[in-house]
This record gives sequence, structure tokens and C-alpha cells, in this order.
Amino acid sequence: MTMHILGRNAARRTELTISVITFDLDNTLWDVEPALLRAEEAQRQWLVANRPGAIETFGHEALFEFKKSVWKRHPQLVHNVTKMRLQTLHELLLKANYSEADARSGADEAFAVFLAERHKVVLYEEALSILETLARSYTLGALTNGNADIYKTDAAEYFDFAFLAEDIGSAKPHPDMFQAALNETGVRADQIIHVGDDPDHDVQGANAIGMRSVWVNLRGKAWPGGTRADEEIDDLQALPSAIARIAATP
Repeated sequence: MTMHILGRNAARRTELTISVITFDLDNTLWDVEPALLRAEEAQRQWLVANRPGAIETFGHEALFEFKKSVWKRHPQLVHNVTKMRLQTLHELLLKANYSEADARSGADEAFAVFLAERHKVVLYEEALSILETLARSYTLGALTNGNADIYKTDAAEYFDFAFLAEDIGSAKPHPDMFQAALNETGVRADQIIHVGDDPDHDVQGANAIGMRSVWVNLRGKAWPGGTRADEEIDDLQALPSAIARIAATP
């Protein structure tokens, strides 16, 4: 009888083995702010050179208010940062009295300049070595609400799949984002650990669907409330150990 029980428990532990790690990207694997600032400046310079008068009259606050007005008029694009940015550029150019054709082409080209620079992210110093280590034992995936393409970064080779909110049609913490990872990998939720920096989007979203979670708290923030992550780390170098502890805990 004892041998039978031990065998059953051993089978249960094997069944619960973690096999997939999913990652948020911005501010989890890299600091997104420098890349966004460079991208915004590159886009501004393109507009000044190629669509004069479209942006020069806007100060920082005025431009932000204009963007907010676009967000309010197009709430259906809230999960699609690419379409929202294109819509904002389009309306900005129309406001500057450019034709519909020039506004559309200008929005497309200005956004292409922005996106090229936006992907020139600099991963945290230890990120690549950690991803390389984890990729030996786990399937790695990316789940992001932004428009960063992991396959256009230095981390591309370590990822088996990636989903953007704009592709899924909803953003974290909506369960559809996490369900996409389940559908892709064919494993149960409790066999996936999601790693991210946002307590709501990443931790609560993953917890709600039954995934395990690691809160990457590199900036020393206080926990805002709600069900905590299985592990919290303040240094990416602690991630493999955190994952090992979760994997060892039923």
C-alpha cells in the first residue's frame, strides 16, 4: 500500500512539472523608456522634415492632450497600440490640413520610423544569459500589451512563441492573452509560470487563469494589493532560483 501511495504522489509531482515560462517584455526584460524616447524623437524629426507644420506647433502638454482626445474617441483601439498610434498620426496630419492621401502615407511612414527605433531596446545586462539558461529546460514565450516584437531583438533565438495584445484582440490581464499561451503549448495553466513587472496585468492576470507567477520588481515598488505572485524578485539574476522554487512546490 505504501509503495502504491508513493507512486501515485510521484506521478502527481511529475504531472505538475513546470514546462513553460512566459514573459512580459517592456520593463521586464529591458527598460523601455529610453527606446520610446528615441523612437518619439526619430518620428518627430521625420514629421518635421517630411510633413512640415504637423507637429512643430505642439508643446509637450498640448500634444499629450491631443493624443488623449484620440484615445477617448477610439476606445476600441485601447488594446492595439499600433493602430492607436497610426490613428493619432493620421488625425494630427489632417489637423495640419494635409490631404487624406498625404495623411495616410505620412502616418504609415512616420510610424515605420518610430517602430524601427522602438525595437532597438537594450536588454538588461543579465537577461540574455538567463534566457539562454532557461531555454535549455523550458519552452519560452512572450505575452505583451505593447507592440515590441521579441524576434526583432537580441533575445529572439530563445523564444518559441510570442503574442501581442493587438493580435489577440485583448490586453492583459484579460484571460485571452494567457489562454493564447495555453492553446499554443497544449499544457495546463499550472504548468506555466508567467514573469512580469506589472502587478495587475501580469501577476493578477496570470493568477486568475491558474498560472503561477513571478513579479519582477526591479524598481522596489510596494505591492499594491491583491493576491501576490508566487515569487517576487528585485534582480533578474534571481529568476532561475525563483522558478526552481515554484517548480518544487505543488
